[in-house]
Amino acid sequence: MWGCCIVRYMEKIKTAKQMERHLKGMANHHRIEILLYVADHEGATLDDIIVGLKANPKTIGEHTRRLLLAGLINKHYRSRFVEHSLSPYGKAFVRFLQSFQRTK
Repeated sequence: MWGCCIVRYMEKIKTAKQMERHLKGMANHHRIEILLYVADHEGATLDDIIVGLKANPKTIGEHTRRLLLAGLINKHYRSRFVEHSLSPYGKAFVRFLQSFQRTK
């Protein structure tokens, strides 16, 4: 009976390599800004992010691509627009970033 619960618990533990992928995904100030922006503006398009962060379109495009590859954001295609949202891992990282911002 308890074996199935232990297996489920063990499956949730990330390896060092898996954690590295997520950490590298946010290891840039542009990516951190994008994560925080998307957290506050669920469904933001690339143009929304560019205007909101007052940043270069190519820079934002590249960093959103890297966040997607790291599994921190999701893209939803709506007609000719692409909306961005946080993945479950992205939400966890945003909570960490927000608490880290407030530490002395």
